[in-house]
Amino acid sequence: MYIETYGCQMNINDTELMAGRLAERGYVRVEDPERADVILVNTCAIREHAERRVRGRIGQLQRYRRARPDLVLGVTGCMAQRIGHRLLEEIDGVDLVAGPDGYRDLGRRLDGILDGALERGQALLDLDPAEHYEGSRIAREKGVTAWVTVQRGCDHRCTFCIVPYVRGDEKNREPPRILEEARQAVREGYTEVTLLGQTVNSYRHGSWDFPRLLRAVARVPGLRRVRFTSPHPNDVTEELLEVIDREPTVCRQLHLPVQSGSDRVLKRMVRRYTSADFLARAELCRRKVPGIALSTDVIVGFPGEGEEDFEATLALMRAVRFEDAFLYRYSPREGTPATRFPEEEFVPGDVAQDRLERLIDLHRGLQREVSERELGRTVEVLVEGAARSEGDVLGRTEGNRVVAFAGSTDEIGSYLGVRLVGTSGATFTGERVA
Repeated sequence: MYIETYGCQMNINDTELMAGRLAERGYVRVEDPERADVILVNTCAIREHAERRVRGRIGQLQRYRRARPDLVLGVTGCMAQRIGHRLLEEIDGVDLVAGPDGYRDLGRRLDGILDGALERGQALLDLDPAEHYEGSRIAREKGVTAWVTVQRGCDHRCTFCIVPYVRGDEKNREPPRILEEARQAVREGYTEVTLLGQTVNSYRHGSWDFPRLLRAVARVPGLRRVRFTSPHPNDVTEELLEVIDREPTVCRQLHLPVQSGSDRVLKRMVRRYTSADFLARAELCRRKVPGIALSTDVIVGFPGEGEEDFEATLALMRAVRFEDAFLYRYSPREGTPATRFPEEEFVPGDVAQDRLERLIDLHRGLQREVSERELGRTVEVLVEGAARSEGDVLGRTEGNRVVAFAGSTDEIGSYLGVRLVGTSGATFTGERVA
């Protein structure tokens, strides 16, 4: 089997889940689709661009049928859930679609198609409020971070977001099972764990809330770094910040998606906070956790956004000065409330693109200023892989910043001291410190 993954860290973890479950049925994962009897494309539905890429890639993968006419090609994940049976009708050569709650039966369906007991065109699209995939083997991909899903689905209903409709309502796993998965990751050689959830810090299971869970994971013997993503600003509490500050294995880094700096747009997005609320939360983070690195997500061109609203977003970016930011044009997602706004409120594409470019320019300038203040510091990095520049490797700091420096791929997984000597703004160059 060959699995190709698009999208977020949760999709990566879902691929590991699928690979583990299929391995228990005798499937062997290969790195080349040319060698596979089964090809699975695990997909994202957050933006239209991601879905267009997947459609194009599915077309490219059809060529492997020439050598393997019995090849089974399946589409899994959020895009499969969103489009459903239509995907089987719209794209020739798709033999199976499975949404995020359909992986438990995936192996049986694939077996049936391969041996002729089941027709092609299988669909696994039911959302199961009880599905946590407990007891499933996780076949982790190569890398230095173990992804541990603690929460599936989402109870928020942001008007731009498709996630609740393709992953269902929020479902939180049992704490003992999460802790055992973290311990298993250590046994497999991982020293960094990232806890995953759509709004991960809203986690609650019985008497356990997210700060308690984070503290418990942070104290698993053998872990040196613990991260989590993606939190919701409303659930960033003083207790959570105290855990980040006091537990040495919890990274002093927080992704804090703001989406817009305009109160009017935030209300239309149903984000349930104002720009003043967000700014106060960011200030609290920096007061409670000195040196914390903050990153964010921003959408421009949301329906009804005017120039004044966009200027409010620029003002917020200047006020917070994020270490990193992921910046996007609004992408309409069929089935989300935002697509039902009056047509005249949709921002023209050229206007939205201009705003995005202006936002990127501002962020890059601010990011460079923030990064230049770090030059000369010695930081600990976890080596992740080879850099594009010959003889260099890439490492990641506690603050989630990437550093390129001289090294060997034999050192992947090692923690090294590096002095920051140069920056592009987004990344750093470094020199090893003995």
